[in-house]
Amino acid sequence: MADKKVKDIKEELFMPAKKGIATISEDEIKKADEFCVGYKEFLDNSPVEREAVVYSRKLAEENGFAEFEQDKEYKAGDKVYFINRDKAIALAVIGKNGTKNGVKLSIAHIDSPRVDLKPNPLYEDNNLAYFKTHYYGGIKKYQWTVMPLALHGTVVKLDGSKVDIKVGVDEAEPCFCITDLLPHLAREQAQKKLAQAIEGENLNVLIGSRPLSCDDDESDLVKLNVMKILNDKYGIREGDFLSAELCLVPAQKSRDVGFDRGLIGGYGHDDKVCAYPALMAAIDCDIPESTCITYLTDKEETGSDGNTGMQSDFLRYFIYDLAKAEGEEGYRVLSKSKCLSADVNAAFDPIYASAYEAKNSSYINQGVIISKYTGHGGKYDTSDASAEYMGEIRSMLEENKIMWQVGELGKVDIGGGGTIAKYVANMNVDVVDLGVPVLSMHAPFELVSKVDVYEAYRAFLSFFNKP
Repeated sequence: MADKKVKDIKEELFMPAKKGIATISEDEIKKADEFCVGYKEFLDNSPVEREAVVYSRKLAEENGFAEFEQDKEYKAGDKVYFINRDKAIALAVIGKNGTKNGVKLSIAHIDSPRVDLKPNPLYEDNNLAYFKTHYYGGIKKYQWTVMPLALHGTVVKLDGSKVDIKVGVDEAEPCFCITDLLPHLAREQAQKKLAQAIEGENLNVLIGSRPLSCDDDESDLVKLNVMKILNDKYGIREGDFLSAELCLVPAQKSRDVGFDRGLIGGYGHDDKVCAYPALMAAIDCDIPESTCITYLTDKEETGSDGNTGMQSDFLRYFIYDLAKAEGEEGYRVLSKSKCLSADVNAAFDPIYASAYEAKNSSYINQGVIISKYTGHGGKYDTSDASAEYMGEIRSMLEENKIMWQVGELGKVDIGGGGTIAKYVANMNVDVVDLGVPVLSMHAPFELVSKVDVYEAYRAFLSFFNKP
């Protein structure tokens, strides 16, 4: 080495500079653009988890998947899906070796931050009708004011019948809005801290302004008019809100961003930008060596609790059922399994550079981001992938010429967050987070690179097809 030039030694020992999109051919960029046409359709049709499951099931059935039957024996190449309470879905492709050498998991969540309705939401104040809300997940509350919102969800009536509601998606339909104070009257508001300028209890959604025509001197006629409209269209009464899951999400559809159309702006990239590539990898994979499973789950934004969240035993029991049909022990299958936790990370934003540590951040157009760990302050509340598993995934990405990078979510004492990787790790499964960098994460309009989305798909597909 003493005879080598410094430049040659650097090339041999240092990591090569990441050139990102500049290293990709025009043909590959075109493939990324074409792939993202389908992704934008998925995004626009899946703002909430129930609708994401419906759309995923549709894609699965169009590509040869059938509903899973317990205790049925499956053969290599069979494709099945299994739905949990209409809010989570698992898709499995049976491998040549079945489950005996473990399964390959790609997991993502299909819930996103939003504004939920309270159990008793409807009220009238000064001749205006409103819904009371309770926000879901981590949001900046001020970002949700004075923008068009659409109502999505499901109502279960007293007789047990179910009604799906979706209003505000089509431009011909009415939308809804959370009002804000005009600047002329907002001097006191402007002096408050950003997190306190809009209070949670004031995220009330304006839904009506016209009273029901009535000769009697009655109160709450605007509220009554809204309720009559809902009853006429959906057959529901005010009490039915007590057994409903209704929320407000941005009414706009996804859009290409930038003169070059290189970015996609839209609601819910976190984490549907990973869910769709993982879904399509399950649909497109060859007959794998080991059984491959894509699992799209719920409740990540609120801690993954509940029977449709990642802390539920649904996925574990599904794997146990697959193993049992092959004469394998479920816990042994899990201990030999491997997982890519398909979740996003924060892309470096030069406008807010002080929040990031540049050498350990992810960047737009640099490919998928591997997060060895997430958590916060001292790696608390996280899974930390082993050196061995990091090496295995790194090797797979290099072998398949997939653009990738590693990074953390902001500076050590500033940033941090959580993913569902830790719940998979708790099942004695090797796991690491791999996903797409996102600008303006958790905002009503997030940004991702089309190239990064496509590289995520290639990564999940390579993982499933890997011997």
